[in-house]
Formats: sequence, structure tokens, C-alpha cells
Amino acid sequence: MKNKNHVNNNTPNIPELDIIDLDLMNPESIEEDRTEDISFEDSSIEKDSFEDDSLEDDSLEADSPKRRFPSALIHIGFALIICIILGLVFWRVLNFGTKKNLSDYESEFSLEVLDSIMPLIPQEGVTVTDDGKTTIVAFGNAPFADDRDSKDSLANIIEDMTGATVINCSVGSSYLAADGATLSADIAPMDAFNFYWLTTAFCLRNNDFVYQDIFHTLGDNMPEDGLEAYETLMDIDFNTVDVIVLMYDGNDYLAGHNMYSDQNDTDIQQFTGNMCAGIDLIKETYPHIRIIVMSPTYAFAINEEGEYVSSDKYRYGQDVLSTYVIKQFGYAYDRSVTFVDNLYGTIHEDNAAQYLTDHLHLNVEGRKLVAERFVYALNYFD
Repeated sequence: MKNKNHVNNNTPNIPELDIIDLDLMNPESIEEDRTEDISFEDSSIEKDSFEDDSLEDDSLEADSPKRRFPSALIHIGFALIICIILGLVFWRVLNFGTKKNLSDYESEFSLEVLDSIMPLIPQEGVTVTDDGKTTIVAFGNAPFADDRDSKDSLANIIEDMTGATVINCSVGSSYLAADGATLSADIAPMDAFNFYWLTTAFCLRNNDFVYQDIFHTLGDNMPEDGLEAYETLMDIDFNTVDVIVLMYDGNDYLAGHNMYSDQNDTDIQQFTGNMCAGIDLIKETYPHIRIIVMSPTYAFAINEEGEYVSSDKYRYGQDVLSTYVIKQFGYAYDRSVTFVDNLYGTIHEDNAAQYLTDHLHLNVEGRKLVAERFVYALNYFD
């Protein structure tokens, strides 16, 4: 058993407590004591807080340049971007609609000329006899028909340039596309002078009676060069002909004639179909003849006010003039015949005023340009 009288030396010292009789004390002295105690405690708290705040402020001051520097860069970057955008907008407004000289860009940009120069490919069993001279037969309308008896006619200019014989069977008021599906004096007598029906006249030689009926029906309305072209055509020995050239101007476009048919590429009531039907008949009947298709040159359209306007913007029928030429190029290429693009390669919108007498017809200088392009294709393989 433990000795109850044993004194434990490890017992902690208990501080002596002053016992205060609150009843005997003055309330004001009590409040002063409390204030002193709180003041001491608060002062120690404020001191600690001040020391912490000082450390925190020093830390912020030390870190503040690092924190502000990226933010400043972002603002400067945004300001620069806005200035650049505003500058571009201002420049664009100042230069909006400024006219440019196309000649400044000739070295960089150029029109694509749709020339397709094809040689005559001899067919098996076909003998080509060279008689030592070149005979060319020309079909078409105004380009060949205008001033036909003048030394400045297109046919005579080609003769002078080549030394060839050029037989002119063009009819000035004719079209390439036919109005009727058949040749008849009662339906569309002027169809007698388009390319396909003239082709049947010398290839088949079985419709002279129809032509005579048409001439009688037309009477005084007969084109002056119509009868001459027909009679000249019927007197030609096509076994001695080397080249057939056809050139129709923009009259079919201006008249709103149909352009092409995907369902029937030899539909003679189409601009391209009439050409294809005639080419097929010539190649079948006279395979030794080389065929050269000359596209229309540029022609101005005429609006309701009688003003000349761009034929690339004005439609009379299926499409604009350039589409007629592009389609004609495609069908000529399919039939392996030479195609000379006069719309982009000879007389185009930019120079048309220099080479046309009106919105359509060629002046002498214009004919010379066309003749040069024809000679280029004629002698390409020589």
C-alpha cells in the first residue's frame, strides 16, 4: 500500500490567486483594469498584424513588376492589332473603285486563246493528189461577204498573203443556225444559205429543185450574193479543193439563236449543231479536204436604249457571245478540225473599237488581222 503521508515532489506549483471581492471594488476601477488588459492584448495583435502586413507588402512590391509586365504586353498587342485593322480599312476605303491600267498586268496575266490547230489526217484508202496549187473555199456571212469584189475583202486579202485561190461562197445576211428543221420554200427559205444546206448542195447534189423553188419564192427578197454564191458553189470541183474555211460573225448571238444541244450535237437549228452536221458531211464525202473553223470576232451588244454594251454581259438567247465561241471550239475539237479563236486571239472587247465599223462588221484593218490569223493556221505545219 502506498503511504498516504508521503509527499509527492512532482506536484506542480499552483500559483496563488488573489481573491477579489467585487462587491467592495469600484466599478470604474474594474473597467480600467479590463481596458488595460484588452489594450495590451490588442496591441500585441496589432503588432503581429502590422508585422505580417509589412511582410506581405514587401512581397507584393517585390512581385509586382513580374505580374504587371505580361499584362502590359497583352494590352499593347491588342492596341497594335486594332491600329493595323483600322489602317487597312482606311486604305481600302481610300482605294475603293480605283481604276487600274490593264497594261500594267500584261506580263502576269493574259487571256487564254482557244486555238486548236489540227493537221489533216489521211484516211486509209484515200489518195490525196497535190496539183501544185492551193484552193480554198470560203463559207460564212459578213466577214467574207462584205466588199466581196474589193481588193480589201477578206478573201482577196488571204489570196494576196498566201498566193492561193480563194473561192468566196459566203452570203452576208445568212446565219449559221437554221430556223427550220427541213429545207423548204414555205417554212424558212433563207435557211438555204446557211452552212449545212449549202454543204448538202455540193456534197449530195440532190436538192437543186428545192433551191430553185426557194429562189422563186424569195423573188425580190433574194440576197444579192445568195444566187451568186449558190451558182459558184455548184461549179466547183471539190476533188481539187484543199481547204474549206467557214466564218460566221456574232449575228447568231445577236439574233438569239440556239447555241447547242447535248442530246443532238448535229441539230441544224443550233449554232454548233449546224456546223457539226456540215463538217460530218464534208468529211464523209471529201475526206481529203482540210477544214478550218474561224470563230466570230468580238461584237458589241445593243441594249433597249440603242447603246453599245458588252456582249459578255448581255444575253439575247441562251447565253453571252463568249459562250457561243467556247462551245464552237469544243465541238470543232471533238471533230478534229482546226479552230481559230478570233474572240480572244484577234479582235476582243479591248480593241474592238479600232477594228469594227459598227457593233459587228470588220473594217479593213480588222480583216487584215483575221487574215493573218487564218494564214497562221493554214501554214502551221509547213
